[in-house]
Amino acid sequence: MGDEDDEIQAGKVAFQAMLAGIDPEIVIVIPTRATQDKFLISLTRAGKRVFVTVAEDDLIDLPNVPDVARDVREMVEEALGGP
Repeated sequence: MGDEDDEIQAGKVAFQAMLAGIDPEIVIVIPTRATQDKFLISLTRAGKRVFVTVAEDDLIDLPNVPDVARDVREMVEEALGGP
Protein backbone atom coordinates (compact mmCIF):
# COMPACT_ATOMS: atom_id res chain seq x y z
CA MET A 1 0.00 0.00 0.00
CA GLY A 2 1.37 3.42 -0.95
CA ASP A 3 1.53 6.59 1.09
CA GLU A 4 -1.60 8.00 -0.56
CA ASP A 5 -3.53 4.80 0.20
CA ASP A 6 -2.41 5.07 3.84
CA GLU A 7 -3.52 8.71 3.93
CA ILE A 8 -6.91 7.83 2.46
CA GLN A 9 -7.34 5.02 4.98
CA ALA A 10 -6.47 7.41 7.83
CA GLY A 11 -9.04 9.86 6.45
CA LYS A 12 -11.70 7.14 6.35
CA VAL A 13 -10.97 6.26 9.98
CA ALA A 14 -11.17 9.94 10.96
CA PHE A 15 -14.45 10.30 9.04
CA GLN A 16 -15.94 7.30 10.85
CA ALA A 17 -14.77 8.67 14.22
CA MET A 18 -16.31 12.05 13.42
CA LEU A 19 -19.63 10.41 12.58
CA ALA A 20 -19.54 8.33 15.75
CA GLY A 21 -19.29 11.63 17.62
CA ILE A 22 -22.37 12.94 15.81
CA ASP A 23 -24.45 9.77 16.22
CA PRO A 24 -22.98 6.31 16.90
CA GLU A 25 -26.04 4.71 15.24
CA ILE A 26 -25.17 6.08 11.77
CA VAL A 27 -24.34 3.33 9.29
CA ILE A 28 -21.58 4.43 6.92
CA VAL A 29 -20.60 3.01 3.56
CA ILE A 30 -17.43 4.47 2.07
CA PRO A 31 -16.34 3.23 -1.37
CA THR A 32 -12.92 1.64 -1.59
CA ARG A 33 -11.85 4.04 -4.34
CA ALA A 34 -12.70 7.57 -5.38
CA THR A 35 -14.54 8.31 -8.60
CA GLN A 36 -13.29 11.45 -10.34
CA ASP A 37 -11.33 12.30 -7.16
CA LYS A 38 -14.47 12.21 -4.99
CA PHE A 39 -15.99 9.70 -2.57
CA LEU A 40 -19.79 9.30 -2.63
CA ILE A 41 -20.46 8.20 0.95
CA SER A 42 -23.75 6.68 2.11
CA LEU A 43 -25.01 7.61 5.58
CA THR A 44 -28.06 5.92 7.07
CA ARG A 45 -29.66 7.15 10.28
CA ALA A 46 -33.06 6.06 11.60
CA GLY A 47 -33.93 4.43 8.27
CA LYS A 48 -33.15 7.56 6.26
CA ARG A 49 -30.29 7.30 3.77
CA VAL A 50 -28.43 10.32 2.48
CA PHE A 51 -25.33 10.65 0.35
CA VAL A 52 -22.49 13.08 0.83
CA THR A 53 -19.66 13.75 -1.57
CA VAL A 54 -16.23 14.26 -0.05
CA ALA A 55 -13.26 15.21 -2.20
CA GLU A 56 -10.33 12.81 -2.02
CA ASP A 57 -8.04 15.66 -0.89
CA ASP A 58 -10.47 16.59 1.89
CA LEU A 59 -10.59 13.00 3.10
CA ILE A 60 -6.78 12.90 3.14
CA ASP A 61 -6.62 16.23 5.04
CA LEU A 62 -9.45 15.39 7.46
CA PRO A 63 -7.27 13.98 10.28
CA ASN A 64 -4.73 16.82 10.24
CA VAL A 65 -6.39 20.02 9.00
CA PRO A 66 -8.93 21.48 11.46
CA ASP A 67 -10.59 23.72 8.85
CA VAL A 68 -11.25 20.75 6.58
CA ALA A 69 -12.57 18.69 9.51
CA ARG A 70 -14.92 21.53 10.47
CA ASP A 71 -16.18 21.99 6.91
CA VAL A 72 -16.77 18.26 6.39
CA ARG A 73 -18.56 17.98 9.73
CA GLU A 74 -20.83 20.93 8.90
CA MET A 75 -21.63 19.41 5.49
CA VAL A 76 -22.46 16.03 7.06
CA GLU A 77 -24.62 17.58 9.80
CA GLU A 78 -26.52 19.59 7.19
CA ALA A 79 -27.08 16.48 5.06
CA LEU A 80 -28.37 14.60 8.10
CA GLY A 81 -30.70 17.43 9.06
CA GLY A 82 -28.71 18.68 12.05
CA PRO A 83 -26.40 17.17 14.67
